[in-house]
Amino acid sequence: MDLNRRHLIGASAAGVAGALAVRADAARAAPLTSLLGRDATQYGVRPGSGEDQTRALQRAIDEAARAQMPLALPPGVYRTGLLRLQNGSQLIGVRGATKLVFTGGASAIQSDGSDAIGLTGIRFDGGGIPLPTRRGLIHCLGGRDVRITDCEITGSGGSGIWLEQVSGDISGNIFTNIAVTAVVSFDAKGLSVSRNTIIGTNDNGIEILRTAVGDDGTLVADNRIEDIKAGPGGSGQYGNAINAFRAGNVIVRGNRIKNCDYSAVRGNSASNIHITDNSVSDVREVALYSEFSFEAAVIANNTVDGAAVGVSVCNFNEGGRIAVVQGNIIRNLIPKRPIGTAPDDDAGVGIYVEADSSVTGNVIENAPSYGIVAGWGKYLRDVVISGNVIRKALAGVGISVVPGAGTALVNNNMISETPRGAVVGLDHARVVTGDLSADGAQRFAQVVIGGNAVRR
Repeated sequence: MDLNRRHLIGASAAGVAGALAVRADAARAAPLTSLLGRDATQYGVRPGSGEDQTRALQRAIDEAARAQMPLALPPGVYRTGLLRLQNGSQLIGVRGATKLVFTGGASAIQSDGSDAIGLTGIRFDGGGIPLPTRRGLIHCLGGRDVRITDCEITGSGGSGIWLEQVSGDISGNIFTNIAVTAVVSFDAKGLSVSRNTIIGTNDNGIEILRTAVGDDGTLVADNRIEDIKAGPGGSGQYGNAINAFRAGNVIVRGNRIKNCDYSAVRGNSASNIHITDNSVSDVREVALYSEFSFEAAVIANNTVDGAAVGVSVCNFNEGGRIAVVQGNIIRNLIPKRPIGTAPDDDAGVGIYVEADSSVTGNVIENAPSYGIVAGWGKYLRDVVISGNVIRKALAGVGISVVPGAGTALVNNNMISETPRGAVVGLDHARVVTGDLSADGAQRFAQVVIGGNAVRR
């Protein structure tokens, strides 16, 4: 090899070595970036340490957000107080292995008007430490595209997740041992709450609320909700798996709900609510409820096995009206025993409606009192009861016949094994007629009965 060629090779090798050295120095100076994002340990965060990691975690969150990078939290336990998220903050853990243990404060995570934030694959353990009222272990006030997915929230001394004026996605999370409510949303801007598992709360499972009546449009779909207690007592404000209050156009679909002190789904002043395709068992009040000042409810294709009342669409006196109750299977109803009260007169009713409603294609079996009831005193108007199957009820259909009650049509139903009568007239809860479906029975001008198949 000639001297010139040796010189060129040596110069080239020296250049490569110099370039590698420069890259190594740069790598040592810059935070380590993994496939998930910035590594939190590069900011002094120490998983598994017995010391509080709040300050180091906050620095890592802020630096990663400024760099528009996710922050990756390796497996381990992190003891921390309140952490604040800013625009673009995204924390990613290893599902089942990354655990943040709350040491105290107003919340574990808080964001104030921050957009595009995300929490994924992290277990938040509140340790049962009491939170201030109206607080969640994760607390988000305002923000677009908030995403909390595949996390576990346990032992919260308040609510699990509290949202106000938020749009985004709360999905695939597991909530256990929550002192108040798993998910609370006020004045949502376009929210989905789906595929979560909620087991053991002391207030409600999911609350979709508004400060004033208005459009909300939250989707509550495919959640599994069990063991919901009415810890504060009351007459139905608590102990519900899903509660929509003042929130219009909410869709509650495909949820599996079991063991609630009060209702599976309760819509209060919630117009245009859809309650469809839910599976409900072992609830101790009305399973599916639309009440007070609402207009339009669709309650369809649900199964209810074990409740005091299957479906109630009521409070015409407060403006509650317009409903379709269709295609539901309701069975094995039980006497109603609300917390701290004696059984009352509407126990064991399959479906109850009052105004401007169609009740069609439902199957009701084993109702201790009535299969279907229309009206309460004078509060009855334009109800159709048609094409239903009712069997093994004390009476098949009860219709209010007091002076001032409106029109009801009862036809083409299959009614069997109802010893008190297939169709009877009511004065509130009291039966005041014989079987109105029998030949020669008393007639009321506002009650149209015909074409029912009755098997006594």
